[in-house]
Amino acid sequence: MGRNLQSRSTGERLRPIDLARGHGLSTQAVRNYEEAGILPPASRTPSGYRAYTPLHASALRAFLALLPGHGHPAATAIMRAVNEGDPDEAFRLVDESHALLLEDRRTLRAVEGALRDLGPEPPGGAHRSSGDTFIGPLARRLGIRPATLRAWERAGLVRPRRDPRTGYRVYAEADVRDARLAHQLRRGGYPLERIAPLLAQVRAAGGLEPLEGALGDWRARLSARARAMLAGAAELDAYLRERG
Repeated sequence: MGRNLQSRSTGERLRPIDLARGHGLSTQAVRNYEEAGILPPASRTPSGYRAYTPLHASALRAFLALLPGHGHPAATAIMRAVNEGDPDEAFRLVDESHALLLEDRRTLRAVEGALRDLGPEPPGGAHRSSGDTFIGPLARRLGIRPATLRAWERAGLVRPRRDPRTGYRVYAEADVRDARLAHQLRRGGYPLERIAPLLAQVRAAGGLEPLEGALGDWRARLSARARAMLAGAAELDAYLRERG
């Protein structure tokens, strides 16, 4: 029904239920969208009921199409700008969402590149038989200063335990993995505050191998978001043309 509304004459009156049914919404949701500025203001019948038009149906389609790619706050702001007669602000908000998507893609590529560059961990070396190592040997292996590892610890990138007898930092295999990944991301220009959440994902995934599957899901979500933005742009353009 949502598509059929577009072909009706612009003077046709539509009830809230007419808009709601075509999109699986409640009539209260339609009224809320109007109050939020997502739909243009509706006229009222002599008895005080809202009277919508196919233009409102087009606005609703545009908003619902924008939602998957831009999210509720951005989609709301875009529609509100259009309805307030400020399309340039709407375009700016659309551009902002695309910029965020591009940044997410760059982050994904950085993580994928860092995982590729890690390579296998060399056997022996500074590892003790238990798989633990200390700050000096680990720093030498990475080609950085011990002070850098201490800074990474303060930022939450690595979490070595302390030897109860000596108080020295002890890096387990997982800590070495995190340090190596952090080192690759730092070489790629990523700041500490952006590396910490990525390493938290590695820990939550249980290591690098499960993370590779998560990266595939992440890539699929970005592609779906990009496709949704295209669909949203088409409906927004249709709404702008209907508004004249």
